[in-house]
Amino acid sequence: MKSVKLKLFPLLGFIFLAVPLLGWWQWHAVYDWARLRNYIPPTAISELVSQDTMTSYAKHLFYVNHPQIVSGVSEFRKDCPESEQTIVLGCYHPTMDGIYIYNVTDSQLYGIQQVTAAHEMLHGAYNRLSANKRNYINGLLKNFYANDVHDQRIISEINLYKQTEPNSVLDEMHSSFGTEISDLPPALESYYSQYFSNRKTVADFASNYQAAFTNLSNQIKAADAQLTNQKHGIEAEETTLTTQLNQINTDRARLNALSTSGQLDQYNAGVEGFNNEVRSYNAGVSQLQGDIASYNALVDSRNQVASALASLDQAIDTRLQPQTTQ
Repeated sequence: MKSVKLKLFPLLGFIFLAVPLLGWWQWHAVYDWARLRNYIPPTAISELVSQDTMTSYAKHLFYVNHPQIVSGVSEFRKDCPESEQTIVLGCYHPTMDGIYIYNVTDSQLYGIQQVTAAHEMLHGAYNRLSANKRNYINGLLKNFYANDVHDQRIISEINLYKQTEPNSVLDEMHSSFGTEISDLPPALESYYSQYFSNRKTVADFASNYQAAFTNLSNQIKAADAQLTNQKHGIEAEETTLTTQLNQINTDRARLNALSTSGQLDQYNAGVEGFNNEVRSYNAGVSQLQGDIASYNALVDSRNQVASALASLDQAIDTRLQPQTTQ
């Protein structure tokens, strides 16, 4: 009996240990089953999955978080309250298991919701990586960022994350690189293929809506440079005309003195040259007026572009604004 007991205890120990071990490995499966049971995604959400070419696994990760598209800054900020003075277009809550996407309605920014959805889904994916896998992917991300990222916008984005979310920089790199950079090293491209059947589609969405901002910004920069040149030209014209006017006033006084003193021959001899001075001056004034009108027209055009850019900025501005009292 004693020998039997000695053999039985290790067996019982294995049995009791096996139950929590099995629970640990199957926890996500059980939890996901509960989350997805009876879940029917809204049409807008399922369309994002299709447009982003999410794989079945990515769709699973996305749907487990019951993603929602939220309209209105105040409502959206209730779901995504982090970094209140930063423009946020989506958020993922690993503890709340929720993904929220801001409803950007400007047609010029089509694609921004698709990229946001993919970005937040990848946060969920990163959260579920094993320690070894995460370390491996982190190494790929750091190496790529250190050696191959030259897009200043991406660099600025990561620098902002370093300031606002220093403990989540690699997590953000994981989402940003996977959704915003068209060409990745083979190892990273292979890794992301488990989430997208055509990842370039998502990167193209990002490129397209960024182009809306870039094109307007470039127009403003070009107009500003042109306005600076025109302003310098106008200032030079004004200086020349001032010199000409001073000379005209001097010559007019001299001719008037000749006429008053009866020196008509000298007066008549100087009239033609004086009139040529005046005609040249008047032509310069006309040119200046035309250049000023052209400058003002360019200012109006530039301001219209700036207004269009401000409108785009407003379309994605989810920062909370001060409210007025009654």
